[in-house]
Amino acid sequence: MVAAACAPADGVILEIGSFKGKSTVGLATVAARYGLRPVVAVDPHTAPSVTDPNLGGKASSWDDFQAALRTAGVVAAVEVHRAFSHDLASGWSRPIRLLWIDGEHTYAGAKADLDQFRGHVAAGGIVALHDVLNTFAGPIRVFVEELLGSDDFGPAGVVGSIGWAQYLPGAGAVHRAGRQRLARRAGRLIPFMARLEHGKDLRGWTKLRYKLWRSLVPHGSIEPTEWVRALDRP
Repeated sequence: MVAAACAPADGVILEIGSFKGKSTVGLATVAARYGLRPVVAVDPHTAPSVTDPNLGGKASSWDDFQAALRTAGVVAAVEVHRAFSHDLASGWSRPIRLLWIDGEHTYAGAKADLDQFRGHVAAGGIVALHDVLNTFAGPIRVFVEELLGSDDFGPAGVVGSIGWAQYLPGAGAVHRAGRQRLARRAGRLIPFMARLEHGKDLRGWTKLRYKLWRSLVPHGSIEPTEWVRALDRP
């Protein structure tokens, strides 16, 4: 939510993957509070998907999503697209201040979501991926390889299970050392996530090693003022 409010860039907040609307409500509340443009939320609200949360026997999260927006009073602050992200991307032309990726959590899915919209992120904007420290192979690999590994990004970090980086195309080299330190720690998790994605459980020493490497990735909470100081102003 801090990223949505404080990203030093113009543009819209684009949420890829809304599910039942919890993050949508948070983002829309920020947008309404600070006079930002409506949050663009895209999700087909279909099931099943290989990385969908459990719908409890329901065929879709659509009704729950709509109810969440109505209950929170943020319907007017959300531009809803009941579609796949690639459908929205085909005609997209708006600048993005926050690209929030929380769609399909496979590597192919997460990378496609980044690739489709990366060129529209405004300089100084934020790209954030959910579940980089949870048991999915996609978000952690895209975070390490595509964000931390590129000088198109500057300051970066992990808060909880959210990996974020500021988009500074061609100007992120001054932050390379910090990104590389984080990449070395977070990158150790990729083989474990790949193992889980292929249906192999983490057991015994393998599970203990995973927990150790995960604990060594800095991912504590951050004060808003501290987060704002960490960002560059293009």
